[in-house]
Amino acid sequence: MTTYAVPRDGLPGQTELHTGRAIFTDAYVVIPRGVLSDITTSYLPGWADTRLWVLARPMTGFSETFSQYVLEVMPGGGSDTPETDPEAEAVLFMLAGRAELTLPDGQHTMAEGGYAFLPPGLPWKFRATGQKAAKFIWIRKRYQPAPGVEVPEAFVTNEQDHSPAAMPRTGGRWATTRFVQPLDMRHDMHVNIVTLQRGAVIPFEETHVMEHGLYVLQGKAVYKLNTDWVEVEAGDFMWLRAFCPQACYAGGPGPFRYLLYKDVNRHARLGGVFGR
Repeated sequence: MTTYAVPRDGLPGQTELHTGRAIFTDAYVVIPRGVLSDITTSYLPGWADTRLWVLARPMTGFSETFSQYVLEVMPGGGSDTPETDPEAEAVLFMLAGRAELTLPDGQHTMAEGGYAFLPPGLPWKFRATGQKAAKFIWIRKRYQPAPGVEVPEAFVTNEQDHSPAAMPRTGGRWATTRFVQPLDMRHDMHVNIVTLQRGAVIPFEETHVMEHGLYVLQGKAVYKLNTDWVEVEAGDFMWLRAFCPQACYAGGPGPFRYLLYKDVNRHARLGGVFGR
């Protein structure tokens, strides 16, 4: 069974040496797993027995199109009214534990690798059902309608039900697990899983309009972020602003894998972040 990195409980001991890797710049941010401790958690109204780490939120010089959380929901905890913004769409990705996701079409069991897309305005409920805490990523974006384009429907699936697609000329060493087809214009964001085998590379500095949020699920790598090479590992989060140059060397000994957010398929907003 595939396992995914989650925040650690507790705080570092008083005798530990400070060796943090946290970086905050106008071009990129690295929030290492080691700083996702008990003291950096937050809470949400309407969620019982739940705490979360806010990895990204819209603000000046940081995320512009999305917010991203890691939630820890204790057994029996959850929410009947999780989303308060009727314009927000979401992707949920299960890192650990089990939960029940209730949608208008019924109840869906979520376990490790579970993935759900939730369109704006859809009522949903979430309840942790296992013996241990349910831990999952919640990505939220204000949906951007387009003329003549329908809002996509909700779906629930699991990573194990999808085969990674090899990137061209890589022999499968660099592959992407896609949950939405790239040419489906209904979707204005993609949340994929990227896998780089040991020693594989992203061999050029990608420089593009899409903003990124990357949560490292497994492994370690050296990532090129703007002008810097930065070591990252399982449980780290990276934010890359639009047009931030990026490349990667996977470090091994196993595969390097991350959950990748990007905004797609829409005109660039004019007159501010949300065009208002």
